[in-house]
Amino acid sequence: MSGPPENRPLWHTLLAPLPADAMPIRTPIGSPEVLGTAHGAAIAGWQNLSLNLSAGTFGLRHLLIVLDESGRPIAASDHVFIHWENPSHPSGPWQMRQESIGGRLEEDGRFLGTCWTVTGPEPGEDEPPAWESTPRQPTDEETAALKALVAEIVMRAK
Repeated sequence: MSGPPENRPLWHTLLAPLPADAMPIRTPIGSPEVLGTAHGAAIAGWQNLSLNLSAGTFGLRHLLIVLDESGRPIAASDHVFIHWENPSHPSGPWQMRQESIGGRLEEDGRFLGTCWTVTGPEPGEDEPPAWESTPRQPTDEETAALKALVAEIVMRAK
């Protein structure tokens, strides 16, 4: 199997710097219907900051931050989906790779999360996926990079 294309945008890599003009979208966590219930009161004021970046046929990148009612980030993730034609089998299924890091941001500064890598061929129309999924703990460097992205996205959303 060939690897992901080299000529995709530089930001189309897990934890990479963001494009200068990328702006997150702020939305409430719950719908008005949910927030109007007793259960919805637990998430009243919580918001998502979402940044979606399209790399065209190469795939996408999505960053998501959850803010509590005080505006403090309490969860964050970075997800990259890469999609490419297999040059050794052009009529066969395209290949895909998903890389992600996500988890909770604790008040004491800890990050409790997981990194995932998922690889394999795109399944046919009625076929189940035949993907390999590998979880692992994030490194200190990855945690620091995610926290830096969180700070940048929160700043851009103001």
